[in-house]
Amino acid sequence: MATVFWDRQSVLLINFLEHGATINSVRYCETLQKLRKAIQNKRRGKLSSKILFLHDNARPHTANRTREVLNAFKWEIFPHPPYSPDLAPSDYHLFPRMKTWLGTQRFDDDAELRAGVTDWLKSQAAEFYDNGITKLVHHYDKCLSLFSEYVEK
Repeated sequence: MATVFWDRQSVLLINFLEHGATINSVRYCETLQKLRKAIQNKRRGKLSSKILFLHDNARPHTANRTREVLNAFKWEIFPHPPYSPDLAPSDYHLFPRMKTWLGTQRFDDDAELRAGVTDWLKSQAAEFYDNGITKLVHHYDKCLSLFSEYVEK
């Protein structure tokens, strides 16, 4: 499994989970620390301005420990209504295209798969990532106009 963090410009962090491991709040908070370092390195000066952070409401994302870490970072959490995968840009934009690409590939082991996925993500133009975020505005506007009862059909 891979956790991918991205913005309008490109991928910020790809974190692969080893076989048999599960994501819990401790592991997710470690990933968030890596993300903070990635932002610091890739988006110089951005941490001193406003970070608007979108993640869904899976348990590791809503755990007290996770909230404490995000509060310490002073990131603004973009609200995500329950059961709304259509509001997660990775679910409606990034992963479907990656899945199409993966269907044409063959990997001999996990290391090749990780390298291939990493290369594919890094090879996407900034326009690809910008389009995914732009679509979020449209999806979220629909959700708000229907009082959070929006499901894309």
